[in-house]
Amino acid sequence: MKFNKIDFEAQDVPMPSLDFQRLRKWIVSVAEDYGYRVGRLLYVFVSDKEILQLNRQALGHDYFTDIITFDYTRGDTILGEMTISLDTVASNAESVGESYQRELLRVIIHGVLHLVGINDKGPGEREIMEAAENSALEKYEETV
Repeated sequence: MKFNKIDFEAQDVPMPSLDFQRLRKWIVSVAEDYGYRVGRLLYVFVSDKEILQLNRQALGHDYFTDIITFDYTRGDTILGEMTISLDTVASNAESVGESYQRELLRVIIHGVLHLVGINDKGPGEREIMEAAENSALEKYEETV
């Protein structure tokens, strides 16, 4: 198995302008903070139309979301595929008064945090996830 294989694709949207080398280092570092190593991760950037279709097909949900994470983690090696709607990221950024770039980084690391075992659906879990996201975002700002 190849480790630290992190790929990014854009399917029906332009590829976001990101420093992919810095992003990869950050993702690996955050995973290591939780005692995991990165195996293979794939990020697919799509539109709302595509994420709605995937949400219906894969999860039976009929609504938009910013990210869908498919978790294939084995032991201490995170493996997964994350589909991110850039449309929803943009609308969420606007609604919370955040920059698009920072909201996109939050969603990217949100998927990794799910892969290391942090949930956000149960009582009190959303606050734990938000704290983990904020901590990771601070780390990104320190990563060069």
